Amino acid sequence: MTTTSADQAAAQIEAAHAAYQQSRDETPQTRAAWLEALAAGLEQHADELVEIAGRETHLAEGRLRFELKRSVFQLRLFGDEVRRGENLDATIDHADPEWGMGPRPDIRKVNVPLGVVGVFGASNFPFAFSVMGGDSASALAAGCAVVHKIHGGHTELGLRTGEIATEALATAGAPAGLFSTVTGREAAEALVDHPLVMAIGFTGSTAGGRALFNRAASRPVPIPFYGELGSINPVFVTEEAWNLRRDEILAGYAGSFTMGMGQFCTKPGLLFAPAEHEEDIAQILGRELAGKPTAPLLSPRLREGFDEALAGVRDTEGVEVLIAGNDDDAPAPTVLATTADAVRQRPELLEQEMFGPATLVITYKPGTDLAELASLIQGQLTATVQAQPEEDLNDLLTVLREKSGRVLWNAWPTGVTVTYAQQHGGPYPATTAPNTTSVGTAAIRRFMRPVAYDSFPSAQLPPALRDENPWGIGRRVDGRWEHPAEGGN
Repeated sequence: MTTTSADQAAAQIEAAHAAYQQSRDETPQTRAAWLEALAAGLEQHADELVEIAGRETHLAEGRLRFELKRSVFQLRLFGDEVRRGENLDATIDHADPEWGMGPRPDIRKVNVPLGVVGVFGASNFPFAFSVMGGDSASALAAGCAVVHKIHGGHTELGLRTGEIATEALATAGAPAGLFSTVTGREAAEALVDHPLVMAIGFTGSTAGGRALFNRAASRPVPIPFYGELGSINPVFVTEEAWNLRRDEILAGYAGSFTMGMGQFCTKPGLLFAPAEHEEDIAQILGRELAGKPTAPLLSPRLREGFDEALAGVRDTEGVEVLIAGNDDDAPAPTVLATTADAVRQRPELLEQEMFGPATLVITYKPGTDLAELASLIQGQLTATVQAQPEEDLNDLLTVLREKSGRVLWNAWPTGVTVTYAQQHGGPYPATTAPNTTSVGTAAIRRFMRPVAYDSFPSAQLPPALRDENPWGIGRRVDGRWEHPAEGGN
């Protein structure tokens, strides 16, 4: 199987730019129809795609079918969002001679697509964060063209998914080149370097993501780099919750950190617990983990990284093994333990992501300030609190709000639903753009930018900003939101 050369990638980027120029002013209805065509194409070929994915990733059929269903649902949800014009954020301020700071001109604002977007697929989600995953879907919904770099962990699946997507878009009437795929390192570098690429979406390792981020920033004209790099997703258990629900909490934790063999970006990797006897934790977790199914990790390279990270944490002074895993092809879960005093002395223990079935338990003494412990943690996608409703946790929750993009209460972070309020992002190193999300409808706005039109005649305005509202979208007019069904223009 050949890889894409730099010249071939450049040709695809130029074709994508031509397709973007042709389609950037399409109606919301047309763009939504293209997203529907992509969803229908994935559904039509679901059996074929799941079979390929199973061979390449070792993931169970049920997991793969659900993940593909998520991708299909996401495309349709984005289509609904586009059809209503939510992503455009169309805003109209009519001229007002009595405006509080002096006469106001007629000024109107709308979001426009960036252009060509390069997307790097992830290894751990062959559908949801891959060829037609969240980054590709949101960029297309924004009105951009996409060139997707297929992850080497599932190349055959990526190529076939790309073919299906291209055929679906062509049948729906989209311009040729609006979406395409590339493979290999040369193409990856071309995606970041080419002057016609206006933004990058990335999901992967901290090292790889930071290298590409630096490359994007060092271009003659820097571009946005929306990278999801790494997260350890701490869980804090209060003393009251531990006393009331210890066994239940440990059972939930065991299920969450081993889900998908610990290869979820939201896997909880740290458990802060007020335990005086680690033997109790080992006994309960050992019982819960005994029945968990195991499977090979997604790729030899990922397994190598997991083994290295696990050894680095395990061999650190002050860390002991509560439950030993093994070196099998399908490794059993590993549980390590240390103390709050140890992590205060070596906070780097809280920074090492073990991407696989392993976790670190940090025991703390009664009366410990959990907010102080939380302040030692770097930026995260999620942070979880297991507590009771009547507890005063304002200090802890305030710190976790500063450290993470999603804070969970008595739940587990490994389920990331696609919805309007979802936030899948967080402070560095979780992501390179903490004010954005890669999951949910708000993800579309990453690949758009606002443009204001000052004192324009109606005929020269884009359709989204004309008073007659020919697209029938929701808009904010003179400070109030108007929707067509509620009597808007």
